[in-house]
Amino acid sequence: MSAVVNSNLPHAAPDRTRLAVALIVGSMLLLSGMDAGIKGLTDEFSLWQVCAARAVFSVPILTIIVAMGGTAVLRQVLRPWVMLRSLLIVGAWIAYYAAIPVMDLSVAATALYTIPLFIAGFAAVFAGEPVGWRRWSGIVIGFAGVIVILRPGGDAFSLFALLPVLAALLYALAAVITRNRCPTESPYVLALGLNAGLLVTGIVGSIGVVLLVPDASDGFLLRHWHPMDLTDWTIMAAFGIVMVAITAGVAKAYQSGPSAIVGTFDYSYLAFVSLWGVLFFSERLDAPIATGILLIVAAGLLVLWQPRRNDVAARAS
Repeated sequence: MSAVVNSNLPHAAPDRTRLAVALIVGSMLLLSGMDAGIKGLTDEFSLWQVCAARAVFSVPILTIIVAMGGTAVLRQVLRPWVMLRSLLIVGAWIAYYAAIPVMDLSVAATALYTIPLFIAGFAAVFAGEPVGWRRWSGIVIGFAGVIVILRPGGDAFSLFALLPVLAALLYALAAVITRNRCPTESPYVLALGLNAGLLVTGIVGSIGVVLLVPDASDGFLLRHWHPMDLTDWTIMAAFGIVMVAITAGVAKAYQSGPSAIVGTFDYSYLAFVSLWGVLFFSERLDAPIATGILLIVAAGLLVLWQPRRNDVAARAS
């Protein structure tokens, strides 16, 4: 289902697009900060423990919010398209987080940000969403910014790079489903479905490691459950609250604007990752990274910009 512009409300679509951009950029700011925190925890906790412990807090919060709309709204979590969307995003995050311990964060993040290319292709093929030359140009420029930041070489092209690329493909499919199959679902319903999926995955993964690899003691994927003190639970509670904001914000963003536009502004994650690296990990924001960020910002502006109606009419006359 393509975006429809009401000719009697000429400012409706731009207003929704601006809302979508604000939501996705804010969500990426929070997500990048949380991911940096998770990278710092990979030496102590398993991927499954992080997913489960974080969702222990986010799921009850979202359940209360959704239940305020009645049991009928709560049951929407079980709708097929909502469940498929949740499954795809859970798979995307598992693939991405599994790559973090074995790849540089910048390498994993830039491999992940083939997302807009997948989104544009899926939106055009499956949803009939228009992706003109201007938006394609913006997406290509944004991808060029990713390449500049990545500086191909070394482990950037190892088999591990396939994990974040797989995550990008799954995330892009979920984004198109959100826009075209779940446009009227409450963002909190979508967020609850995702967080419930992460909780179940974390519990099943933790039990699976104990049963299948009883002697496992190391590795982000195979480590057993690590005892948690008050500080650890506080961190997970903070992550859970942030997850509520992120998952609801991303869902609403993809409901509010064309997938190709929202996906391009998803690139802001890379800029924020670089910022956290400078502020908290003493990483240097060198010229290639700065250039890549500028390209990504320019790509977003190019994709967002649309000619004024009178300009279009003048050219058509």
